[in-house]
Amino acid sequence: MTTVDGSPLITLRRGDITRVDDVDAIVNAANSTLLGGGGVDGAIHRAAGPGLLAECRTLGGCATGDAKLTGGHDLPVPHVLHTVGPVWSVHADEAGRARRDADLASCYRRCLEVADEHDLRRLAFPSISTGAYRFPLERAARIAIASLHETAARLGGRWELRLALFDDETLAAYEKALEGRRDDARL
Repeated sequence: MTTVDGSPLITLRRGDITRVDDVDAIVNAANSTLLGGGGVDGAIHRAAGPGLLAECRTLGGCATGDAKLTGGHDLPVPHVLHTVGPVWSVHADEAGRARRDADLASCYRRCLEVADEHDLRRLAFPSISTGAYRFPLERAARIAIASLHETAARLGGRWELRLALFDDETLAAYEKALEGRRDDARL
């Protein structure tokens, strides 16, 4: 589904991504081993059961900014897209911050590209890198919304993209970023 202006339909909801059941794939904010961890990654691995871990062991990890696809196993969705976001550093210089911004944008872009290769058009994303990886929330939200819009427009077709956001603070940051994107489009 797209909006009237041809951009992807992006919706925001507060909730647990492991309970989303009406999409083709959920996105896992994974670590580079793809073997589980804390936060979203641990929750997805626990909900998916041991089959996900076994499948992830065959993938050889994942680089920051890239994405890999697996089955959903015991989750209520058929697929999981695993992506590895950048770790924020308060000590990074301007070039380091720009590199982390580009890596985060790449997470969203690569998820859509991999999904497109497999004809998956309905995806649910968490807020990548804003938990244990400490990426500044408002900055991450702006990057996510921009990357999703730009990539979906470039790939074409009908996209339904949801952000399943864990708490009210995160939801508010994404609402602000999405409204800012709409304001920019009206100019």
